[in-house]
Amino acid sequence: MSAPTDDLLVDGRIRIPAADLVERFTTSGGPGGQHANRSSTRVELSLDLTTCGGFNDTERARVVGHLGTRVVVHAGEERSQSRNRALARRRLAAVLRNALLVRRNRRPTRPTPSSVDRRLGDKRRRSETKQARRRPTAED
Repeated sequence: MSAPTDDLLVDGRIRIPAADLVERFTTSGGPGGQHANRSSTRVELSLDLTTCGGFNDTERARVVGHLGTRVVVHAGEERSQSRNRALARRRLAAVLRNALLVRRNRRPTRPTPSSVDRRLGDKRRRSETKQARRRPTAED
């Protein structure tokens, strides 16, 4: 485990201190031969939201409510440890930005009377079209 060298900038005003980020490096596995089997290029970046700095109480409550107390992101697509590290940091920042968004509550709406009439009229016309295609019965 090692600590990153610089703080994680989530958005213009939120900065997570580098000391709060925990990085772990493992082998990525998969195709790639000897390089993939021997090189620790896959990055696991984790953050404990209950103890990290950078958030005020409202933001922390919102993020913990969306993500839980611990956030973990993985990056192992690249062959380079430094590129995977940068990718993991970007992913973590994106996850935190998304969790900080204030979502508006949905106000339930009802269809307008004209849209209901239009829908029912379309259904009626479609039914008549299909009925016209049927074979005539003995009563017809």
